[in-house]
Parts: sequence; C-alpha cells; structure tokens
Amino acid sequence: MSDSQPPEDTLLLERPAEGVAVLRLNRPQATNALSLELQQQLNRRFTELADDDSVRCIILTGGDKVFAAGGDITGLIDADPIEIYKRHTERVWAPIQNCPKPVVAAISGYAFGGGCELAMHADILIAGESASFCQPEIRIGIMPGIGGTQRLVRAIGKAKAMSMALTGRPISAHEAWVAGLVSEVCADDEVMDTALKTARTIARMPPLAAEQIKECILHGMDASLESALSLERKANAMLFASRDQQEGMQAFLDKRHPQFTGE
Repeated sequence: MSDSQPPEDTLLLERPAEGVAVLRLNRPQATNALSLELQQQLNRRFTELADDDSVRCIILTGGDKVFAAGGDITGLIDADPIEIYKRHTERVWAPIQNCPKPVVAAISGYAFGGGCELAMHADILIAGESASFCQPEIRIGIMPGIGGTQRLVRAIGKAKAMSMALTGRPISAHEAWVAGLVSEVCADDEVMDTALKTARTIARMPPLAAEQIKECILHGMDASLESALSLERKANAMLFASRDQQEGMQAFLDKRHPQFTGE
C-alpha cells in the first residue's frame, strides 16, 4: 500500500441503488493486491453490511482492468511459517465466507491468486469478456492458501482444478463460464451494469428467503442428499411464518408487485 493512501481508501463503499451496496477494491497502483490492510477493510465492511438491514445484496468489484492481482508479495517474501500461521486469514476472511446476504462479484480484467479466491467467495460471478482467472501460486513456490484448492474443485471439478493449480495457467472468462466458475459473461463495458441489474433484482426479493436459499445451497452441497433435503424442508417451512410469505402469495393472487419488508 502506498504511504500516501489512507487504509480506509483502499476499499470504497458505494450505494448506487436501494438495497444494494458496492464494495470496490481501490489499490490501482498495486493492481488491487490484497494487502493485510485491504483484507482487514474487507473484514470490517462485510461485518457491517451483514448487520445492515437496509442492504439486501452486495456487489464486490475492482477496477476496469483488474479485479485483484492476488496477495501482496512484498508482505510475504520475508515472512516465516509462524508469522503466516498467526495471520489467521481464515478469521480475516470469515465475514466474507459467512455473509448471510447474496454477494455478486463484478469481475473485469484478471482475478489472479487471492483475487480468484476472493471472487469465489461470491454467490454470483459476472465476468467481462476479457476477464481471466488464475491460481499461479505454484510459480512462486507456494500454493493457494485462502481456499483456492477447495473452492476451485467444488466449482469446476477435480480435473480442471488440478490443471489450474498445478500449472498456474490462466483461463479466459469463456473457459471459466464453460467450467462453471462464473455465472455469466458479458461485454467488458457492461460488467457493472449487469451486476447492478442482478443485485437490484435480488434486492427486491424477500431477504429472509434469499438468506435461506443461500444457506441451504452452501451448507447442502457438502452434505448427503438426505441431510441437505432435510435442511431445505425445514428452511422452507420456517419461511411460512414470515410476513413476506403472506405478502408474496397475496400479491400473486392480487396480480400486483409484492412489497417485501424482511419480516
């Protein structure tokens, strides 16, 4: 991080639409490398937004040319194993991983290393045509350490994950879409508009239902089918106690747009 840039300026918070918050990585001089300061800012902002009832969907994005270039090598080259362990990145990234609200990643340019791992924390990934994804850690003698080996294999399967992690070769946005890593590919100049349109759609949905859908998908994917189905049944039944369920069904019968309050 440049000495001239205050830590709070490395992550910008914007509110472009009702119910939508945008977190924008802002270290252009360092290709949005994930310094310890920037990671702490992500931790704080995700913690705050998780508790903000006015926010129903979060967009995570970077610059027009780069989403995030990975970890900050200058902060790693002289680190010893105990220092790396004591950083406890799993705790730093926990508010992102455990965010109850839907997260949309708007990805332009390259998402490499920690940038790819950060993008994989999102629920919906929207990539520009020129975007690329890579886990290049092996090329500098290490390996993905913020979930890259685990989230990648769950997203695209063993064969493709092995290829990316063992060769450090980047894949294009189209390859990522075919593999199942990203949800949608659009023109480079339409990435934020597409992400905002998606986020606005989600923000109009009942937030309790959105949170339960996210929880069931994430927790169910690593459980047995029977356990996952049980989780789904109970979550669905719980939603029938909400006012939004009554509003949604009555609005359908009345042929009008529902007004969901999150209650």
